[in-house]
Amino acid sequence: MRCRKEDLTLYAVTDRRWLKGESLYSQVEKAIKGGATFVQLREKGLDFQDFLEEAKEMKGLCRQYGVPLIINDNADIALAADADGVHLGQGDMKAADARRRLGKNKLIGVSARTVEQALLAQQQGADYLGVGAAFSTGSKADAVQMSHETLKAICQAVRIPVVAIGGITRDNVAELAGSGICGIAVISGIFGQKDIQAAAAELKEQTLRMLRA
Repeated sequence: MRCRKEDLTLYAVTDRRWLKGESLYSQVEKAIKGGATFVQLREKGLDFQDFLEEAKEMKGLCRQYGVPLIINDNADIALAADADGVHLGQGDMKAADARRRLGKNKLIGVSARTVEQALLAQQQGADYLGVGAAFSTGSKADAVQMSHETLKAICQAVRIPVVAIGGITRDNVAELAGSGICGIAVISGIFGQKDIQAAAAELKEQTLRMLRA
């Protein structure tokens, strides 16, 4: 499966901290209806069976809308749920090992903070990179804001698509113009908003404008 740049325009990353009594399924559907082009299912607290059931349910939803579903950190869940691939952090399984585990037809994304990490991920078979934090963020305790010069340098160094992640909102997304990214990955900018569908729609519009600038 090839990773198309347009699929990465608005990459929604789930976070059940924002559920507030609503189902994750419902929230993700709203995000997709609003314009999310890619979904990453990120679960840190579920046991394997619950995570797998949720992943299978989410796969059905994403397939219905023609949107790729990636599983965060867990190649076994990605394989068992027939998700479209896996996203790996620097402390997770290596991209080369994930490729052997998942085969050539699944997508592999890798988080990178340096040109060296980005080049290694590409060499090991990653299909795209998530690079950040683009801005200060509260979603990840260990996320440190990187300079836009570093973001640009990573984009110039690799041939695979790059999405920026970390603290991106409708108010600052325009600042990423000219960096070389092909999209943005967002957690609270979508799922932490009162109207998820409207928030996704506005972010998508702002992102497309930024990419054209």
